[in-house]
Amino acid sequence: MADTSWLGLENKVIVVTGGASGIGKHIAQTLNDAGAQVVVGDLNAETGTRDSSGIYYVQLDVTKKESVEHLTEHVVKEFGSIDGLVNNAGINLPRLLVDFKGEKPEYELDEKAFDLMVNVNQKGLFLMTQAVVRKFLKQGKGVVVNIASEAGMEGSQGQSCYSATKAAVNGFTRSWAKELGSHHIRVVAVAPGINEKTGLTTDAYNEALAYTRNITVDQLGTDYSKAIPLGRPGKLDDIGNLVTYLLSERADYITGTTVNITGGKSRG
Repeated sequence: MADTSWLGLENKVIVVTGGASGIGKHIAQTLNDAGAQVVVGDLNAETGTRDSSGIYYVQLDVTKKESVEHLTEHVVKEFGSIDGLVNNAGINLPRLLVDFKGEKPEYELDEKAFDLMVNVNQKGLFLMTQAVVRKFLKQGKGVVVNIASEAGMEGSQGQSCYSATKAAVNGFTRSWAKELGSHHIRVVAVAPGINEKTGLTTDAYNEALAYTRNITVDQLGTDYSKAIPLGRPGKLDDIGNLVTYLLSERADYITGTTVNITGGKSRG
């Protein structure tokens, strides 16, 4: 459990998008353990409900402006303020630019997959940040943490569109930090690499990724002791702890940068 007195996040209102599952769920739980009042916005959430740990849920579609604005207004009405935002909602559909083998055209990048990834990963991040920053400006401070990816730094075979959207996250992060710094608003990003599996690591995702890399599904679970200097995949705790720290005033001089959390695998 985080040392709440050191982090000073008690009763801070933090919104986590896509926080009902996967990495986002773990981030929300870590923030909750640190004493924050956590609000999860997710497609698969019922507005006004709480889980057993007290995390509050609001139904959210980050690709729709009206849904985003409903969440921000609802949270401010319910809790009085928003102190931090974690832009975690994202989608990754492994797709080849060209299906070289011509065996599975469904794994070639098309407009539908492209538009979906761009809408969620880029447009959704823009809409959420814009709406929440309007609240931050009235308060005179706030923190945005964007969940990027090692793929946005390094590129990733079979994941070009996803990588491009995450590179855009880095561009947004640096630019918004420069725009908002004088208003005491920090904007940072976190770029995870290879992590322990979550409930979002589906068979369909693994099948698509394996095809785009011309390997079998079994070969995806390789020995990372050589690829990753620290010799292991990332833990969800590693990501949750970093995000929690960056949202705290202990990280008050960190803005406009993307922090790699890849065990040394990514050059950044």
